[in-house]
This record gives sequence, C-alpha cells and structure tokens, in this order.
Amino acid sequence: MIFLRYESFRGYLRAYPVTSAIIALNLIYFIAIAVTGDINDNYHLMKSGAFVSYMPDNPYGLKEPWRIITSMFMHSSFQHIFFNMFSILVFAPPLERLLKPVKYAVFYLLCGIISNFFTGAVHGLYGDDQTIYLSTGASGAIYGVFGAFLYIAIFRKAWLDQSSRKTVYTILGFGLVFSVIVPSVSLLGHVGGGVAGFLLYGLLDRAMTKRRRMY
Repeated sequence: MIFLRYESFRGYLRAYPVTSAIIALNLIYFIAIAVTGDINDNYHLMKSGAFVSYMPDNPYGLKEPWRIITSMFMHSSFQHIFFNMFSILVFAPPLERLLKPVKYAVFYLLCGIISNFFTGAVHGLYGDDQTIYLSTGASGAIYGVFGAFLYIAIFRKAWLDQSSRKTVYTILGFGLVFSVIVPSVSLLGHVGGGVAGFLLYGLLDRAMTKRRRMY
C-alpha cells in the first residue's frame, strides 16, 4: 500500500518538501483568516482571497486573476481544512516522489488553477444575475492528485499494488457521491480538478516514456 506513511516528522519533511510546504501554507493562511475575522462570513472570505464570479461584471472570475491561486490555499472551516490537509498528507507524497518536487509543484498548481477556471467558465456560461459564486479550498488540486492516480491505476497497473488501486477507486467513488449530495461542496471544482489531473499526468507519462525510449 503506497498510501501508508511510515516516515518520522523530519523524514517526511526531507522526503516531501513540496507537500510539506503546501500543508504549511494552507495552515498559516487558515490561521491568518481565522484571527482576522469570521471564517464563516463570505464577505471576509472574499476580502481574504476567495475565488469569486458574478454576473454581469465578472462572469468568469477573471477580474481579479490572483484569486485563482490564493483561493487554493484558504479554507472556510476547521472540517474543511482538516480533511483536505489529511488528503494531501496521505495521498500526495507518492506522486511527489514519482514526479520529483519541481514537476509535482507545477502539476499541483495547474490542477487547482484549471479547476477554478472550469468552475468560473461554467458559471459564466450558465449562471444567473442573482448568484455570486464563491469558492475556497485545495480540493481542486487534491482531486488532480486523485486523477493522476486514476490514470496510473488504469494505464500503469504494475506501478500500484491491488490495495492501492482499490483505495484510488474507493476514494474517487466516495468523493463523487459526497460532491453530489452535499450542496456546499463544489462538484464542478472536484470534477475539473480530477479531469485536469488525469489528462495532465497522461501527458507527463507519455513525455517521460518517450524520453526513456530515446535513451
């Protein structure tokens, strides 16, 4: 099972520097938002960097593009950040080891960015003038990690043991059901991030395979 963690705290930091930095940034941002206002107040979240889109002035959420990135590192409740950080802590390390830190960092950021672009685009095309879409959290990027493992489970089965493959399918299945039945969860963000991770990792896998053949 590749998702079980046996490292000590220091060993984890040394082995997975990008994952450790992502967790630290999320925790620091959460504490900063919590001590400066009410994390349940949407206006406070908007001021703090949440991703927002609204009709007719900002239908795609691109009026303040920096929010696409800042929203990936902020959370609106203790439960929200706990489950997301647990997911990163457990599931991200094998992917960082596989891709190496720099490539993994780019992959993680791209999945989160594409997730926000996707939700903003759908809201811009199908939203109404009465709705303000507000989004926070690392879920889009996390589902990108899940999407990468789904690609591996399907096309690179030998890389994962049976327990790890079952874990990938179970997590994605549960996540999809949870995203559908819980109104406050961004189904579009999860789907966008998951598809982005699946496709991006597929491109990386093909590039790495081609490079190995050249040598």
